[in-house]
Order: sequence, then structure tokens, then C-alpha cells
Amino acid sequence: MPAIQLYLASGSPRRKELLTQLGYRFERVVVDVEECHRPGETPAGYVQRLSREKAAAGVKVTDGQTPVLGADTIVVVDDTILEKPKDFTDAQRMLKLLSGRQHQVMTSVTLANADREETKLVITDVWFKTLSDNEIKNYWQSGEPQDKAGSYGIQGLGGKFIERINGSYYAVVGLPLMETDIMIQDFSDL
Repeated sequence: MPAIQLYLASGSPRRKELLTQLGYRFERVVVDVEECHRPGETPAGYVQRLSREKAAAGVKVTDGQTPVLGADTIVVVDDTILEKPKDFTDAQRMLKLLSGRQHQVMTSVTLANADREETKLVITDVWFKTLSDNEIKNYWQSGEPQDKAGSYGIQGLGGKFIERINGSYYAVVGLPLMETDIMIQDFSDL
């Protein structure tokens, strides 16, 4: 079997699928990074810090030379970070905030080894249609929003709420393909 080209420090099935699409040989590593917003930290600073911490944690549990890819995605509306919902009430609050308006999805990707680290932030503007209470309830009952930042997944049933986007569709899913591919190619001789 050919040698791996990088490690993926993520348990996200979506990121695994997207990195597979790029054609790199990789292995996943399990990292434990606390996702806690710090007082005074901007949304962009927060998501970039998380991707850097995930990559750094991956470097610590691997050989230190093979690049480790860490990534994080957040949904932001009015400078408020919408993370994964705690329960239906939390998801309902988030989806009502997103309903009928624009928000941003910020995805940060970090590639690191023991000697080097690079981070790229991709911001995509997303517009939601106006959602009814019934649509929100039915969507919650589908099970899809429970593990998604902002309580929705653009690649699933939540895609029917999206009027348009300006930016990277794949960044909204969780890993911007073009930007990630360029980073990996520039990072080493892969």
C-alpha cells in the first residue's frame, strides 16, 4: 500500500468524504480539542484557533513530519456564533435567527507538521428562505440538524432552505476543496 500523504485530525464523516474526493492518501487521527469560545475572541479568530489546535494536537500524536490537516466550521449571524444545537429549542432558536436572511459560514483549515503551520480562512455568505415553524419542527425530527453547526446541513435536507450562496459550497459542507488542495500542494512535495 502506498505511503500516506497526510493525516486528517477530524472525526467528521463529511470532511473524510471531501478529502477523499481530492484523491490524497490519508489516515484519520483522533484529537480532543475543547471547542469553547473565549471572551473577546472574534468569530474568525475562534474558528482559526480551533483549526490550528486540532492540527497541532494531530502533530503531537503522529510522526511530526507528515502534514496534519485540522479544520473547523462555524455559522455566524450578527457576530453571534451558532454551534451545534443542544436540543430542539436551541435548534429552533438558531433556525429562526437564520430564517429569511443572510449569514456567514466560516471554515478554517490548518495544515501543520512539527516545523511548519499554515491556516486558511474561507468565508461564505449564505441566504436562507423564510422558514415556517412547521418546517423547523419537521427538519429537527429528520435528525439532520443535531450534529451540525447552525443546526443545518447544506448537503442534506437543509439544502432546501438555501436561496443562494456567495463563496465555497464545500466550505459550507466543512472543507473547501480548492483552497485545501492548494494548501496541501504548496505545503510539501505531495
